[in-house]
Amino acid sequence: MVDRLGRDITYLRISVTDKCNLRCRYCMPEEGVCKKSHSEMLTEDEIITAVEAAASLGITKLRFTGGEPLVKKNIVSICRRAAAANGIREVCLTTNGIRLPELAGPLKEAGVKRLNLSLDTLNEEKYAYITRVGKLEAFRAGLDAALKAGFEKIKINSVLIGGFNEEDIPQLAELTRQYPVDMRFIEMMPMYDSGDFDEKAFIPCTRVLDYLPDAVPVGEDDGVAKLYRLPDAKGNIGLISPVSAHFCGCCNRIRLTADGKVKPCLHSSDEYSLKGLDFSGMQRVLKEAIWNKPAWHGDLDALHRSQAGRNMNQIGG
Repeated sequence: MVDRLGRDITYLRISVTDKCNLRCRYCMPEEGVCKKSHSEMLTEDEIITAVEAAASLGITKLRFTGGEPLVKKNIVSICRRAAAANGIREVCLTTNGIRLPELAGPLKEAGVKRLNLSLDTLNEEKYAYITRVGKLEAFRAGLDAALKAGFEKIKINSVLIGGFNEEDIPQLAELTRQYPVDMRFIEMMPMYDSGDFDEKAFIPCTRVLDYLPDAVPVGEDDGVAKLYRLPDAKGNIGLISPVSAHFCGCCNRIRLTADGKVKPCLHSSDEYSLKGLDFSGMQRVLKEAIWNKPAWHGDLDALHRSQAGRNMNQIGG
């Protein structure tokens, strides 16, 4: 379906839970989330109905997110049923990787084609700091499991944080020489005002190139990343700039939260509820949400916070 500005909306990101087994400082509060009752959250059948309704309007790509989607007990079933929906060509999933040793194989078998793994540093102490409770060895085990499972594509996402992980850029980029993965650096978005980050923390993704003088441009991917490649690398370096150089004009995605709210823009407070609706009701609401997708997310930087009205873990990355 085309929105009122002529953008063809083909990509739906679905958060299946706002819970997570980590507590990343730019994503969610240290104490976690306020638990909601099951009646407030989308059921598996409602998620699949939403997928089918979205597919009927031209959505072809799905990405399951969280929180952490792999803490959802029925995530494999959700992925399998979504991958089988008429019109869906690709199912992807974003994860911190912690539960991949047990779930990578089942997810691949269920029809998940691509994985994005979150990793902000390869320093054990820094990893423990930024995640508050995580251990780097658990991520490494997850990456090994993902590689062994044989997904079509694996990308590693790193949130750029000035004063925290700039010096880690070369080591992170080196992963593209060690493994057949893409390493993507994403500008931190001012979603959650935890007090952990000041204005200096928000740096442009072009800073990455200062640390990688040998990287050469290789074009753009099928999404929003500008691609570069190191000599003899097996994968690409991707730079994603939602803050310094937004890509709203070509945005092709909408989001669905775990409690059933369609967000046509990540940084807008606009939400459209699907909870409790049947197929035709969801189709009608999705049409309205897509048609009213904002032109852009407005000013977004350290001094202009996101207007999303939720933390990132409550929306889905």
